[in-house]
Parts: sequence; structure tokens; C-alpha cells
Amino acid sequence: MSKKLVAFFSASGTTKKVADMIAEEAKADLFEIEPKIPYTKADLDWMDKKSRSSVEMSDKKYRPEIMKKEMDMSSYDEILLGFPIWWYVAPTIINTFLEAYDFSGKKIVLFATSGGSGFGNTVKELQSSAPDAVITEGRLLNCGTKQEISEWVNSL
Repeated sequence: MSKKLVAFFSASGTTKKVADMIAEEAKADLFEIEPKIPYTKADLDWMDKKSRSSVEMSDKKYRPEIMKKEMDMSSYDEILLGFPIWWYVAPTIINTFLEAYDFSGKKIVLFATSGGSGFGNTVKELQSSAPDAVITEGRLLNCGTKQEISEWVNSL
């Protein structure tokens, strides 16, 4: 049986709830990607072009700092990577995470929460941050029920 890690970023708590259920179902370790400076409600106001999230997402090269934690990624075979969809893709903090650790030879399966957007170009935009990993689009789990999550995890 392969060893799994559920890594996730959650600005509002929605993705965290889904990540917790996935980790429990997959019997995986859990790793929260935490921004060095936590996001406020004002930071997440996507209608304000000057909000922190709007500014970050308008520059694909921007990398928000994360709380770097000691983590040996070599002990994991598969990483389930979760995040909210922002502007039709993963937030750039996910690129920061992928660039902070060595994911060479790892299988990374994405999951996301969204108010209505799909994955868009997420795989393409993340692949450059972990070029030696195999990144695949997983599933949108907006209101992930235990049954839906169980079926998805067991299909991997």
C-alpha cells in the first residue's frame, strides 16, 4: 500500500473540511499549507482589484510566502493536493508550496473547492513548479459528502 499525504491550502475553512475527510478516508497524513501572513476577509475580496488575492492572482510569478515546515516528501508515494479555485486556477500559494519541496517522481492528484469555476489551466500552471512530478486533475469537491469522498479516494 502506498503512503499518502493530503496537503491543502484553505483560506476560509471550506477546503480544510474536505481535506480532513479525504485524509481520514485515505488513511493519509495531513499537511496544511499556511501563508506566512494569514488572509483576511478583505484580502479575499475578489471584486476589489486591489485586494491581496486579486493582486497575487494578477501576477502568475508572484509567490506568497508560506510557513516552511520540515517535511520529508520522499516518504510519500502520492500527494493529494487541495485548494480553493481562484480566478479559474489554483492560488499562487500552491506554486510556492510545490517549489519549496522536492516532488521528483511523485504522483500529485489535485482536488479543489469552488464557487462555480472548474480547474481551468491549473495542471499546466502547476506543472512548471514541480516539473519532475506527475500532476493530474482530480476532482472538484465543493460540498464533499463522506460517500462522494470515499468513492473518489477509493477510485485513485
